[in-house]
Amino acid sequence: MLVLEYKVKGKQDQYNAIDDAIRTTQFIRNKAIRYWMDAPQELKIDKFALNKYSTELRSYFPFAAELNSMAVQSAAERGWSAISRFYDNCKSKKSGKKGYPRFQKNCRSVEYKTSGWKLHKTKRRIT
Repeated sequence: MLVLEYKVKGKQDQYNAIDDAIRTTQFIRNKAIRYWMDAPQELKIDKFALNKYSTELRSYFPFAAELNSMAVQSAAERGWSAISRFYDNCKSKKSGKKGYPRFQKNCRSVEYKTSGWKLHKTKRRIT
Protein backbone atom coordinates (compact mmCIF):
# COMPACT_ATOMS: atom_id res chain seq x y z
CA MET A 1 0.00 0.00 0.00
CA LEU A 2 1.32 3.41 -0.95
CA VAL A 3 0.92 6.15 1.65
CA LEU A 4 1.72 9.76 0.83
CA GLU A 5 1.78 12.49 3.47
CA TYR A 6 2.06 16.16 2.67
CA LYS A 7 2.11 19.44 4.50
CA VAL A 8 -0.82 21.36 3.08
CA LYS A 9 -0.61 24.98 2.02
CA GLY A 10 -4.12 26.07 1.22
CA LYS A 11 -6.70 28.77 1.56
CA GLN A 12 -8.96 29.17 4.58
CA ASP A 13 -11.97 27.58 2.89
CA GLN A 14 -9.82 24.54 2.01
CA TYR A 15 -8.69 24.23 5.63
CA ASN A 16 -12.33 24.47 6.73
CA ALA A 17 -13.29 21.68 4.30
CA ILE A 18 -10.51 19.45 5.68
CA ASP A 19 -11.63 20.15 9.27
CA ASP A 20 -15.24 19.33 8.36
CA ALA A 21 -14.14 16.04 6.78
CA ILE A 22 -12.12 15.13 9.89
CA ARG A 23 -15.03 15.96 12.21
CA THR A 24 -17.42 13.92 10.06
CA THR A 25 -15.03 10.94 10.13
CA GLN A 26 -14.83 11.16 13.92
CA PHE A 27 -18.63 11.41 14.12
CA ILE A 28 -19.15 8.30 11.95
CA ARG A 29 -16.63 6.26 13.97
CA ASN A 30 -18.20 7.28 17.28
CA LYS A 31 -21.72 6.54 16.00
CA ALA A 32 -20.57 3.08 14.84
CA ILE A 33 -19.18 2.29 18.30
CA ARG A 34 -22.36 3.61 19.95
CA TYR A 35 -24.46 1.43 17.61
CA TRP A 36 -22.41 -1.62 18.65
CA MET A 37 -22.77 -0.73 22.35
CA ASP A 38 -26.54 -0.20 22.21
CA ALA A 39 -27.39 -3.18 20.02
CA PRO A 40 -28.70 -6.34 21.70
CA GLN A 41 -26.38 -9.34 21.65
CA GLU A 42 -28.80 -11.30 19.47
CA LEU A 43 -28.17 -8.82 16.65
CA LYS A 44 -24.46 -9.82 16.42
CA ILE A 45 -23.05 -6.59 15.02
CA ASP A 46 -20.09 -7.21 12.70
CA LYS A 47 -18.05 -5.24 10.19
CA PHE A 48 -20.70 -5.53 7.48
CA ALA A 49 -23.47 -4.32 9.80
CA LEU A 50 -21.38 -1.26 10.69
CA ASN A 51 -20.76 -0.52 7.00
CA LYS A 52 -24.49 -0.76 6.35
CA TYR A 53 -25.18 1.51 9.33
CA SER A 54 -22.70 4.07 8.00
CA THR A 55 -24.68 4.28 4.75
CA GLU A 56 -27.85 4.81 6.80
CA LEU A 57 -26.13 7.65 8.64
CA ARG A 58 -25.42 9.31 5.29
CA SER A 59 -29.16 9.50 4.63
CA TYR A 60 -29.95 10.90 8.10
CA PHE A 61 -27.23 13.54 8.33
CA PRO A 62 -26.61 15.85 5.36
CA PHE A 63 -23.04 16.68 6.45
CA ALA A 64 -22.20 12.96 6.38
CA ALA A 65 -23.61 12.70 2.86
CA GLU A 66 -21.16 15.39 1.72
CA LEU A 67 -18.18 13.19 2.65
CA ASN A 68 -16.90 10.66 0.13
CA SER A 69 -18.53 7.23 0.52
CA MET A 70 -15.19 5.42 0.84
CA ALA A 71 -14.10 7.84 3.57
CA VAL A 72 -17.32 7.15 5.48
CA GLN A 73 -16.81 3.42 5.07
CA SER A 74 -13.21 3.62 6.30
CA ALA A 75 -14.41 5.51 9.39
CA ALA A 76 -16.82 2.65 10.15
CA GLU A 77 -13.97 0.19 9.58
CA ARG A 78 -11.85 2.08 12.11
CA GLY A 79 -14.66 1.64 14.62
CA TRP A 80 -14.78 -2.06 13.83
CA SER A 81 -11.01 -2.40 14.25
CA ALA A 82 -11.32 -1.03 17.80
CA ILE A 83 -14.16 -3.47 18.52
CA SER A 84 -12.36 -6.48 17.03
CA ARG A 85 -9.17 -5.62 18.96
CA PHE A 86 -11.25 -5.70 22.14
CA TYR A 87 -12.71 -9.10 21.19
CA ASP A 88 -9.26 -10.48 20.34
CA ASN A 89 -7.87 -9.33 23.69
CA CYS A 90 -10.77 -10.99 25.51
CA LYS A 91 -10.40 -14.27 23.61
CA SER A 92 -6.64 -14.45 24.19
CA LYS A 93 -7.22 -14.00 27.94
CA LYS A 94 -4.83 -11.06 28.06
CA SER A 95 -4.11 -10.03 31.64
CA GLY A 96 -5.11 -6.55 32.72
CA LYS A 97 -7.39 -4.21 30.84
CA LYS A 98 -8.83 -5.47 27.58
CA GLY A 99 -9.06 -2.13 25.77
CA TYR A 100 -12.81 -1.51 25.62
CA PRO A 101 -13.49 0.73 22.59
CA ARG A 102 -13.62 4.40 23.47
CA PHE A 103 -15.08 7.37 21.68
CA GLN A 104 -12.56 9.55 19.90
CA LYS A 105 -12.29 13.11 21.09
CA ASN A 106 -9.23 14.23 19.20
CA CYS A 107 -9.18 12.61 15.77
CA ARG A 108 -6.88 14.29 13.27
CA SER A 109 -7.12 12.21 10.10
CA VAL A 110 -9.45 11.16 7.35
CA GLU A 111 -8.81 8.41 4.79
CA TYR A 112 -9.58 8.92 1.12
CA LYS A 113 -8.68 5.58 -0.39
CA THR A 114 -9.09 5.43 -4.16
CA SER A 115 -12.11 7.45 -5.24
CA GLY A 116 -12.89 11.14 -5.17
CA TRP A 117 -9.40 12.37 -6.04
CA LYS A 118 -6.51 11.88 -8.43
CA LEU A 119 -2.84 12.67 -7.85
CA HIS A 120 -1.06 14.81 -10.43
CA LYS A 121 1.88 13.16 -12.21
CA THR A 122 4.33 15.43 -10.33
CA LYS A 123 2.82 14.15 -7.04
CA ARG A 124 2.60 17.73 -5.81
CA ARG A 125 -1.10 18.43 -6.16
CA ILE A 126 -4.49 16.75 -6.27
CA THR A 127 -6.49 17.18 -9.46
